[in-house]
Amino acid sequence: MAEKRIVSLVKELKSRTNKKQFVLEDFCFPAQVAFIKDPARYKTAVCGRRSGKSTACAADLVDMAITTPKSSQLYITLTRGNAKRLVWKEVVGICQAHDIDVKSNISDLSMLFSNGSMLYFSGAATRDEIEKYRGFSFNKVYLDEVQSFRPYIKELIDDVLSYAVLDRAGSICLIGTPGPVPAGYFYEASHSEGFKNFKWTIFDNPHIFMKTGMHPEQLLAEERKRRGITETDPSYLREALGMWVNDTDSLVFKYNESNNHYDALPEEDLIYIFGIDIGYNDSDAIAVLGYSKKNKKVYLVEEYVKRKQDITDLVVQIKKMVEKYKPVRIEIDAGALGKKISEEIIRRHNLPVHAAEKHRKLEFIELMNDDLRTGKLMIKKSSLCAEDMALVQWDIIEKDRRTISKSFHSDITDAVLYAWRYANHFFNEIVVEVKFTGQAQVDTFWEKQEVLAEKRKSGAIEWWEE
Repeated sequence: MAEKRIVSLVKELKSRTNKKQFVLEDFCFPAQVAFIKDPARYKTAVCGRRSGKSTACAADLVDMAITTPKSSQLYITLTRGNAKRLVWKEVVGICQAHDIDVKSNISDLSMLFSNGSMLYFSGAATRDEIEKYRGFSFNKVYLDEVQSFRPYIKELIDDVLSYAVLDRAGSICLIGTPGPVPAGYFYEASHSEGFKNFKWTIFDNPHIFMKTGMHPEQLLAEERKRRGITETDPSYLREALGMWVNDTDSLVFKYNESNNHYDALPEEDLIYIFGIDIGYNDSDAIAVLGYSKKNKKVYLVEEYVKRKQDITDLVVQIKKMVEKYKPVRIEIDAGALGKKISEEIIRRHNLPVHAAEKHRKLEFIELMNDDLRTGKLMIKKSSLCAEDMALVQWDIIEKDRRTISKSFHSDITDAVLYAWRYANHFFNEIVVEVKFTGQAQVDTFWEKQEVLAEKRKSGAIEWWEE
């Protein structure tokens, strides 16, 4: 019965798409139309993957732009790059297919329609970016991939965007896939009376059948078989069916507030290590870790995250923190030019940095997760790192094969990982009694120590190899 309905929808959509004029009801399928046309000013749509949610955003933006002259609309997702990739291209495609007169400015991701309507596309990767939306007035605002936003989304919506739509009696639409934990702003909004809540999945999308000639259930059955999972797998329920379920196994980092939050640092002196992740479009991040030999724990003491600064700006910040903490080691990842940049920092700025070793990253994440599970790695719940650890997810390729998903990128968790590798908080104090039977043995012993010291100095040996 469901397949017949899809075939019928496909035929109807094919006949409609021959028309040049853009008509929302002709372009979208019923579940999308119901969401778009509902008059509620605050709406959420919780959708599964491949359900056509980004297409719904694009169609709604175009429809309001051409039917409401001089309207102003804003589309926000996590980053500007994602905005361009997800919806900008969809809007451009709709306008080209329907001969809609629009001037596109790709440098600032804006579109001006012939009737004076404006569309803006942007990102909000950090709390600092919230301020750029103050003072604007919008008829409609879309927030896409809402599950990937940090907690500052509440401030963005309640303190900024809600006032930006006020004088036009505009609307705010939140759309996305369920997150790995049924908590946070998107979960609360999708269960709140303050928002009109909608849901649809791949089964409502007739274009899947049009493109593949296969029913969605056939495609999903193949996917389950490939991954070696059943229909009750939490990640399948979330991603495919758009259901809120507890799926902590999909999180890369095993941070738990009850296990890993601390209110105050221990009184004894800590030994400090810096981890630094360099970005430009992404952020520069510095993690200051301090470990204790007494309680065998390591603490995220301070974090610094800032976008779009040059190397000199970063070095100034590093020097301030070096003066404050006197670290025993500084690990820095500068991307593909890591060693070149680290050598330049050493030569020009006299900072003893080491180019971070990124091989076996997944292995070290698992080792660090052991410290999180056992309460040996302590991170304040209010930190950016704790927020990010609740968002970085695994992308399952197939059973027993996985990689870190690109849907959300964290700079500070990488910086923490680089520093954590060199924290010796777990070492027990070992007393070794060395007995020498002659001068030759004494000489051999100290020769070996000198060789080890040289290797440590040059970076040719890691601490776990000694």
